[in-house]
Amino acid sequence: MTPPPPRKRGTARPGAPLTTLRRLGEIRRAQVVTTYGVGSMIAVDNESFVIAGLDTWDVSRSRTLWEPRLTRATGVHEFKLPPAVDPDEARDGVRARRFPQLYSCPECRELQYYSKFNPPRDKAICGACERDLVPSRFVMACVNGHLDDFPYWKWVHRSSSQAPRDAGSAGPCGGKLRLRAEGSTASLRGVVVGCTCGVKEVSMEGAFRSQALRDLGIRCTGRRPWLKDAPAQECGEPPRTLQRGSSTVWYPVVHSALSIPPWSDGVLKALGPHWGNIQDEPEEAIRTFLRISKFEEKNRGLTVDDAIAAVRRVREAEAEQPTGDHTAPSPRDVLYQEEYRTLQHERSEGGREEVQDFVCERPGGAGTPDGIGQVMLVKRVREIRALHSFTRVEEPAVGDPASSSRRAALALGKPGWLPAIEVSGEGVFVRLDSERLDAWERQPQPRARAERIRRNHEALLRERYANTDRPVPPSPVSPRYLAVHTLAHLLVNEWSLDGGYPAASLRERLYVGDDMAGFLIYTATSDSAGSLGGIVAQGEPERLAASLESALLRASWCSNDPLCSEAAVSGAESVNLAACHACVLLPETSCETNNAFLDRVALVGTPDGAVPGLF
Repeated sequence: MTPPPPRKRGTARPGAPLTTLRRLGEIRRAQVVTTYGVGSMIAVDNESFVIAGLDTWDVSRSRTLWEPRLTRATGVHEFKLPPAVDPDEARDGVRARRFPQLYSCPECRELQYYSKFNPPRDKAICGACERDLVPSRFVMACVNGHLDDFPYWKWVHRSSSQAPRDAGSAGPCGGKLRLRAEGSTASLRGVVVGCTCGVKEVSMEGAFRSQALRDLGIRCTGRRPWLKDAPAQECGEPPRTLQRGSSTVWYPVVHSALSIPPWSDGVLKALGPHWGNIQDEPEEAIRTFLRISKFEEKNRGLTVDDAIAAVRRVREAEAEQPTGDHTAPSPRDVLYQEEYRTLQHERSEGGREEVQDFVCERPGGAGTPDGIGQVMLVKRVREIRALHSFTRVEEPAVGDPASSSRRAALALGKPGWLPAIEVSGEGVFVRLDSERLDAWERQPQPRARAERIRRNHEALLRERYANTDRPVPPSPVSPRYLAVHTLAHLLVNEWSLDGGYPAASLRERLYVGDDMAGFLIYTATSDSAGSLGGIVAQGEPERLAASLESALLRASWCSNDPLCSEAAVSGAESVNLAACHACVLLPETSCETNNAFLDRVALVGTPDGAVPGLF
C-alpha cells in the first residue's frame, strides 16, 4: 500500500491574524505549586508535556501576593498567583512544551520522534495509521534535575559493535526502532524494543537499576527541556531510568510563611500592592506616591501618616535582622522563630475584619493538661506557599526541603518573582511544658533512641551531599523533636475524628529548637472553608484534655505491636522507630517531613517500662 503524501506545513499569509496558542487544559492554581509546577510532566489525553519555565509565563494580570518575611527568605521581590486564562480571550497562561519527544504507534509499532510521524496539527495521531500515538513511558533523569528522552537506540544496540559511546535515541545503523508490549506479562519483560537493522530485540527489564545506564556508557546529557533555548549543562552524575508518571520525576521545594503582625495588620496589608514602589524610597517620596495613588480614599479609616509609621516599623524590624554572619540562623529558622514568639501572645480582632490576617487568643477556662505549657487558639491565619525550585530522583533533604543539595532552576536567569498561593484557615498552637520536657530528655534512654535515628539520618545526608560542594546540614533529630512531632501527629489523627476535617485537610507546623518546643495544627485550604471553627474548638481546655488522653491511649497500643513498638528502625529511610500506618503516620501532605522522625515510645514509653515516655 502506498503511504499517503506528507502533509504540507502552512505558513501565515502577510496580514493574516496570528494563530492563538493551543489550550491544553486546566489545572488548579494550587497544583502549579505542589503537583504540576515548572519542570514537571503532565499528561493531556494521549500526549505528554513538561511545564515550561517562569520566563515564558504571562503574569501581567496575575494578582501579587505580599509577604515580606517570605521574600526576605527566598531572595525575590514578590510572589504571583499562577495566571488564570479566560477561555474566550487569546491570552497566554502557564506554558508547556512537548516532552518526551519520543512517541510510539500501537499499530505500526514505530518508535521515533513525534514530528516524524507527520501528525495533523495539534493532534497526536500517526500520519500513516491514523491511530493515537503513545508518549514514551520511560525518561532519563539525574539528581541535578536534568531530563531527557530514554536512549532506546543505545539500549537496543548495547551488544552491537555499531553502538558508539555518544549515541542518542537514533544511530548510524539505518534501521528504525520498534516497540511492542506483549500481553503475557505486565512486567518490564513484556515491553520489547527492536530495530529493523536486524539486531536482537531486548526487553526493558533491568533498565531501572541504578547503574544500568552508566554501565552502558550512557552519560547525562545535561538537558533542561522545560527552559526555552537552555544550553546543555556539564553533568557528571549518572542518569537514571524513570517512569514518566513517577513521583520521583519531580519533587517540589516549597517555602512557606505565616502572615504575622505587624505585616498581617490593616495598614501594612493595604500597602502590599504598592510595596515594590515604596520600600526603598524616602518618606517624603512615599507620601507623594500615596497621595497620588489616592491611598486614603481607597482605604477608609487609614491615613498616609499611618502608612508612614508602618513603613518605619518594617524598616526597624529589617534592620535588626543579622546579615553576612555565617553563624546566623538560616532564613527558614528565622521565619519559624518569629512565628513561635508571635503565637505565644494574644492578638485579638481589631479594626476591619477583612484586613487582619492573624487573630490569636487564649482559650476560655483555666488550666492546661499535664505536660502542656500553653495553648493558643489561632482563629484566623494566612499562609503563603511559594514554589522555589525542584529536585529529581532524590527527594529534598528529609526534615528541611529548603536545604536540598541539588535544586533545578525555574527560569534561565534568576527570577524576580515566584509562583505562590495563599491559604486561609484556623488552628491551635500547643507548647509543651519546658520543665517536664527538659527533665525527660536528659534521661539516657530517650537520648539513646533519638541517637539511633540521628545516626541513620546523618548517614543519609552524607550520601546526598557526597558529590556537592555544599556543607552537610546538621540533623534536627533529638528527643525533643521526636516528642513534639509525634504528639502533633497523634492530635491530628484525633482531631480529624472530632473536628469534622479529614486528616489530609490539616497540616502541622513544627517549632523545635533549643528554646522552642511547640507545634501549630491548622487547616490548609485555599478558600473560606478552613475557618469554620471545628479545629479552634478542640483547643478549649476540656476538649484538649479529652483529646490528649484519647490520643495517648491509642498510642499506647498499636495493632502491629509488638513489631511496631520493638522495631529497631522503620520508615522509608530508616528514620523512624515505633511508627506505622496503624498508629502514627499521616497523609504526607499533612506532615512537614514526609512522615519522618517519629517514635510514639517517646510519648508513652515501652510496655515494660525500660524506656520512659514524656507522658
